[in-house]
Amino acid sequence: MAALRTLQFLALIAGVSSSQFSDCSYFGLLNHLNLTSSNSLLEIMRPVKNWTDPTLVKVDMVLYGILGLDEKSQTVTSHIWITKYWMNDFLTWNSSDFCGIDELFLPRSMLWIPDIIIKQDASDSGTIADDPWVTLHPSGLMVTFARQRLTFTCNFNLYKFPFDVQQCNITFLSMGADVRSLVLGSARNDSTLLKLSEQFMITQGEWNLIEIKIVCTNMTSVERNQSILVYMVTLERRPFLYVINFIIPMVYLLVLDLGAFFLSESGGDKLSFKVTLLLSISVLLLILKDILPSTEVCLPLIASLCVSVFTLVWLSVLETMLVNFLTHLDDVCGKNTESSTDADRVIKQEANLHKDEEYGHVKPEEAPRRDADLLRTILDEVKSAQQKTESQKKQKMKPGFCRKLAKIVDILFFLLYFLAVLMLMTYICMAWVEF
Repeated sequence: MAALRTLQFLALIAGVSSSQFSDCSYFGLLNHLNLTSSNSLLEIMRPVKNWTDPTLVKVDMVLYGILGLDEKSQTVTSHIWITKYWMNDFLTWNSSDFCGIDELFLPRSMLWIPDIIIKQDASDSGTIADDPWVTLHPSGLMVTFARQRLTFTCNFNLYKFPFDVQQCNITFLSMGADVRSLVLGSARNDSTLLKLSEQFMITQGEWNLIEIKIVCTNMTSVERNQSILVYMVTLERRPFLYVINFIIPMVYLLVLDLGAFFLSESGGDKLSFKVTLLLSISVLLLILKDILPSTEVCLPLIASLCVSVFTLVWLSVLETMLVNFLTHLDDVCGKNTESSTDADRVIKQEANLHKDEEYGHVKPEEAPRRDADLLRTILDEVKSAQQKTESQKKQKMKPGFCRKLAKIVDILFFLLYFLAVLMLMTYICMAWVEF
């Protein structure tokens, strides 16, 4: 028992003496880390004791918002939060020697910071907000934060627009270090970063964040081999607004053009209605031109739909013009026939009148001979008039033929038009659904 009490007393004395000699101030810790001297080289040298050991820099990226996507310039604007982790072999301490100090905040200008950039970055320099402080832990772990309004380039595939899914890469790499001196990695896995992004997402606009994949690999350039960290971000467009404002009006215009076949040909109302539909589709094409880029290799399905509908309505306008021409031609033929009949009737009346006049001035004894001459003259005139009328009838069509032809053309074109519309709608729907 006496020996046990003696050991407890010695331990108590050792604890009291150690607490008396420990330094509980940040200045003492800075002095211990040799950060108070002005000739420190920690801000320019890579913090490793053996220069052959590469520095592992872990970069975590969390999406805070998807601000927009520009199809014309092929860029995505987002709001991201970047966290960097790396080890400093020279800045370590035992927290128990300094009253439990387990983290220290140091200015960025005092320390070596890895020069990590984003390869696809197209932002202005003023969009990056770096944390002015670096958090230092007793083990030598250093942590720094940065917030950035990132605008990065992305190769879009707009074939299924507006039902498209875009996959964009955000590549982190070092400006000057190769794989022998700096290696990139991530502190958290991709599923964890996806959950954090969904949790802290402020705005997504017309896009949904579907997936985040992380790939660590090396990139070989002309001069050196570099370590890169790639974040593959998958975005899905919300197509509801485009369906309401673009696709449904296009289908409605096509249905109206089909209904225009039941309008009357007289008066020109049918042709005016179809031309108005053609102009409306032209306006939708101009709107689509402002959305889709002109450098797209494969024509998007919605552009194919607009061009096909425009072509169908254009053909419908031409068919209406042809039907109107045939109907007008039939009316002209009918009027010419009536005028020819009226002319024959007038010739006969004039012949009879001429006969009566001649007969009144002739003497009774010369009447038979004069009647024979007059009758021969009248017969010759009637015969010549009949020959002219028959030749004109042979050259012209019968009344009603053009109108029947116009009706047949209208019915056949309507059937072909309806079949083309069904085939077009089926093809577009199958292409949008197919992946």
